Amino acid sequence: MEEEKKLAAIVVVAEDGAIGRDGGLLCHLPADLRHFKELTMGHSIVMGRRTFESFPKGALPGRQNIVITRNKHYHPQGVTVVNSIDEALQAVEMPGEVFIIGGAQIYAATFDQVQTLHLTRLHATFEAADAFFPDIDPTQWEELDCEQHEPDERNPYAYDFVTLRRKI
Repeated sequence: MEEEKKLAAIVVVAEDGAIGRDGGLLCHLPADLRHFKELTMGHSIVMGRRTFESFPKGALPGRQNIVITRNKHYHPQGVTVVNSIDEALQAVEMPGEVFIIGGAQIYAATFDQVQTLHLTRLHATFEAADAFFPDIDPTQWEELDCEQHEPDERNPYAYDFVTLRRKI
């Protein structure tokens, strides 16, 4: 019997639940990019087409990039292309957690299956945000870790790295 895949979502969330605007991130936060790389390296990452197309250099190295799209003719280099969440999970080849990395539609479609949330909570709000993370019901999640950070010369906002696990 095949082992059930453990799903984790990893996302930067502003105080109002915003995660993006105009097809990109809310802001540039180098510490979060480093944190994202550390957590996802050596794992499969699942994303929608627009999230993939927001990467300036294409597929992220050291990870299996799985892109969900309805476009049957979409075949960028270095990615596994699938047409559904179920196909994405069947295509996973790397061990350990499977990371859902966006965008909003993919987060919403997988949220009930996700066991772990790796949040970067931004202590800010952003006008014109147009993509949002599903509401997190605090009665359904327990906090495993919270690492607080103040703004610095490279990271313009206060932020926390928070790990939540779904209560059983």
